[in-house]
Amino acid sequence: MTIQPRFQTIIDQIGRVVMGKNDQIRMALTCLLAKGHLLIEDIPGIGKTTLAKVLSRSMGLKFRRVQFTSDMLPGDILGSSIFDQNTAAFVFHPGPIFTQVLLADEINRATPKTQSALLEAMEERQVTSDGKTRRLAAPFFVIATQNPLELSGTFSLPESQLDRFLMRIELGYPDRSAERRLLSGDRQPHQALETLGQCLTPEDVLALQAEVEKVHAADAFLNYLQDVLEFTRSSPHFHMGLSPRAGLALMQAARAWALISGRDYLVPEDLQAVMIHVVGHRLRSREDLSEIPSSRLALLFQEVAVP
Repeated sequence: MTIQPRFQTIIDQIGRVVMGKNDQIRMALTCLLAKGHLLIEDIPGIGKTTLAKVLSRSMGLKFRRVQFTSDMLPGDILGSSIFDQNTAAFVFHPGPIFTQVLLADEINRATPKTQSALLEAMEERQVTSDGKTRRLAAPFFVIATQNPLELSGTFSLPESQLDRFLMRIELGYPDRSAERRLLSGDRQPHQALETLGQCLTPEDVLALQAEVEKVHAADAFLNYLQDVLEFTRSSPHFHMGLSPRAGLALMQAARAWALISGRDYLVPEDLQAVMIHVVGHRLRSREDLSEIPSSRLALLFQEVAVP
C-alpha cells in the first residue's frame, strides 16, 4: 500500500468514531508526523478526548490521560521521589508524562505553575527532577484540550506555553448528518473505540516522521514561506511578527501535510492548508492584543503573493 491510501485508511477508521471531522483528524495526524504537539480548543462534549484516544490507539501508541484541575501540582504530572525505608534511599516514581501520547485534558483549568511543568518535556522530550534528567519515550505527543476562556475556572495559557504547540484546532459541532448517525446509532463512540483496530506501530510512526524530514522544499517555496514571515513582521495588523521558531513550525507542518497528500515535495497549497492552525495562536492584533479570528487571518494572508 502506498503512503497516501494508507493515511486515508487511518483517517477513515478514526472517522468512524469521531464522526464528520475528517479535516480535523487529518490535521491532528499532520501534527503527530511533524513531531509537534496539538492544542484542541472547544466547548466540553464535542469529542476532544475521544479524538485523542482513538488517534493513539490507531497508531499503537501508549496513552495516558491527565485531568487538569486547579489544585494539581507539577509532581502530579512529572512524578516524584519517595523515600523507601527498605533501601534508605529516595526512589523516583514516574508520573503520567512518561508515555507516548499524553492527553492534558482541560489544561487551562490548572494554574500557570502546573502548566509550565510541561514546557521542558514538550520542547526537549525530557524531564528533569531532583537534579536528574530522564528521557521520554519516542514518539512523544502531547494533545491538550482547552475550554474557552469565558468558561469559569480557567487560566490563560501564557505565550511561552502556546508556542510549544505546533498546531491548534477546533472541532466544532458535528454537521446534521454526522449528528444523526451519532444519535440513531446502536453504538456510542466509546463502544466503537473498544473495537478499533491498530493501523500502525510506534516504529511505523517514527519511520514516517523520518520521511517527513525528507520532503523537498524548492527555492520558490522557501521564498513564499519567508514572504509570509516578513508579512507578519511588517504588517500593521499584528502586534508582533512570527518568530524563526514559528517559521520552522510552518515548514515542518507543511512537510507532514505534503507526505499525507502523497508527495515528497512541497507546493504553496501545503503551507496554505496548515497556516492558520500553526499561526493562529501565535499572532495577536495590534489594536487590543486579542486573538485574530481565523476567517480574518485567512483574508490577511491572501495579501502575500503566491509563486
